[in-house]
Amino acid sequence: MIPHVRRLFELWRIAAHYRLDTLFPAEELPVKAQHALGVIKMHPAAWSSREKKNPLKLKQALEEMGPLAIKLGQLLSTRRDLIPPELLSQLVLLQDRVKPYDTQLAKQRIQESLKADVGTLFARFDEQPLAAASIAQVHTAALHDGREVVVKVTRPDIHNQILQDFEILAWLGHWLENRLEAARALHLSEIIQDYRQIILNELDLSLEADNTRRMRHYFTGSSMMYVPEVYMDSKDVMVAERITGVPISDIATFDRLGMDRADLAEKGLTIFFTQVFRDNFFHADMHPGNVFVETINPSNPRFIALDCAIMGELSKSDQMTVARMLLAVMNSNFMQLIQIVHQAGWIPPGTDQDALAREMRRTVGPMVSKPMDQLDFAGILIQVMDIARRFHLEIPPQLMLLLKTLVHVEGLGTDLYPQLDIWKLAKPILTEWVKANMNPVKNFKEIGQQIPDLLLGAQDLPSLLIDSLNGLKNQSAWHDKQLKEIQQMRLQMQQQQRRSWMFGSTMLILLTIAIITPWFVSIVLIVLSSLLALWRIMK
Repeated sequence: MIPHVRRLFELWRIAAHYRLDTLFPAEELPVKAQHALGVIKMHPAAWSSREKKNPLKLKQALEEMGPLAIKLGQLLSTRRDLIPPELLSQLVLLQDRVKPYDTQLAKQRIQESLKADVGTLFARFDEQPLAAASIAQVHTAALHDGREVVVKVTRPDIHNQILQDFEILAWLGHWLENRLEAARALHLSEIIQDYRQIILNELDLSLEADNTRRMRHYFTGSSMMYVPEVYMDSKDVMVAERITGVPISDIATFDRLGMDRADLAEKGLTIFFTQVFRDNFFHADMHPGNVFVETINPSNPRFIALDCAIMGELSKSDQMTVARMLLAVMNSNFMQLIQIVHQAGWIPPGTDQDALAREMRRTVGPMVSKPMDQLDFAGILIQVMDIARRFHLEIPPQLMLLLKTLVHVEGLGTDLYPQLDIWKLAKPILTEWVKANMNPVKNFKEIGQQIPDLLLGAQDLPSLLIDSLNGLKNQSAWHDKQLKEIQQMRLQMQQQQRRSWMFGSTMLILLTIAIITPWFVSIVLIVLSSLLALWRIMK
């Protein structure tokens, strides 16, 4: 059953009202996409709409559809290679210029959340929002000791809408998995559920505050990135240090200040690989609205990390798998790539690994030799997913967040410095990390650090052994009981079959005699057979 039909009709109405069907030339789209555009036009809201020529209709439509639609717009805003300029200019506004909500309501939420009056908390509170996004809006303020701060306040009444939208997505994911092998290979339903939890976590600003403090700890004293300090936080409000910088997309300012964009791009990628492999804690929402650059020292600029609500982590084994896979691609060793994937358990038994290696070489091979301005990572990713579908590969859902982040990183890098050689930069970082983690001395040290815990746990071994033996004993008795019950059931079934065979034979004999005897005898035999059949049914 389709969930939240009313919400679906509301989304249909919004799409029709803003005439989203007019954004794309229908003749250039696939047939199924053309049908979707036709469905939009069928809604009565499209018949009287005056939004056809509205230059901001896409932005306004996504705003009205809600947080998830805005998130999609933010992701697409980094894809200058895929999105036409007239649409891109609208999507960029969704990074930090979403329609704000009433300031008085924001003040009320601050007072209720932090249990104090706004005048008590701040020496100055600016009513005009500095920025507004999908989940929250930001106001500037000053503490009583003179420190400039930003106050982030969540939007009211979005929790239920997000839950409804994810229930619709979950239904859609399940529907696609039942019909498309590619959706099953991607574990689409699991990805949707993981992303649901990520977005719900984003609604809790106390979690974002903890993430920010953790990242600040990792980059304390760093010359590459600065993470603002958090002063106060609650579920709905976070007060943090105000840092002045320019968005990563403001290339004109970088050029005016004489900043080395190539060096800046290298720093950005180094930060990303450091987060993934050194810290295992990476920023997973890197649209331009969340990535700023400090311009106090143009000769040695630093990145500024904002909005640490969506963070990603990988298991140790997945970290090693990803690092080795990337190194194999950089070395154009695709048989090694397949072996790594096989060791990770992503390849089902019986797969033609030579054919898989050839497909990977054809698809992924060109990545190594191209600069970022010629590299379509998202397109290559789609091809890799198609290969995964055809060869029945199992892609772990936890890696999808990393892949989404890589799409963001590629989009940012392409804008900043298109000629950047991502592989030349990444190879020494990954090589050193793999060597360090495969160092036997380090591994022995880690085992040595675990010895006290192992010794403490050893004292429980006798009781655990006795419990295990008792468990096996009980399990054996249970198995014996189950076996006896099965044998008894089998015997009863055999007896039932024997009775059914005898009854059927008797009925056959009676009916045969009824056919060959005089009519008055036949009637008696037929009545008798009918009574026997009725008795058998009622028994």
